[in-house]
Amino acid sequence: MRIAKRVLAWERAPAGSHVDITLLSAPAMRRANRRATGRRGLTDVIAYPLPQPDGTLLGDVYICPAVAARAAAQNGAALNEELVRLAVHGTLHVLGYDHPEGSRRTQSRLWHLQERYVQRLAR
Repeated sequence: MRIAKRVLAWERAPAGSHVDITLLSAPAMRRANRRATGRRGLTDVIAYPLPQPDGTLLGDVYICPAVAARAAAQNGAALNEELVRLAVHGTLHVLGYDHPEGSRRTQSRLWHLQERYVQRLAR
């Protein structure tokens, strides 16, 4: 996916930084969520940053297309757009951005950057 590469460039990540994006089935995502957060539920995206001693950043982003499909249907968006949104979202988490839980998340810096980058990628 070139999405992570573009976000890394737009965010001026150090040269050599890299993020892998993997799509997981719902059962696999449930297991990953439990291992990562201790929560038993299904989630849309999980991001693991792996900062390197040389300043580069490596990371893994896991996305569940089943959850993305439900969110796209609820929001009247295309599945592809929602997958792009989650890839951007996860990459921004790898870069260190975060957001509060609940309704305030859409007011966060991460959310605003995410939506701007989704629009750029949609062109």
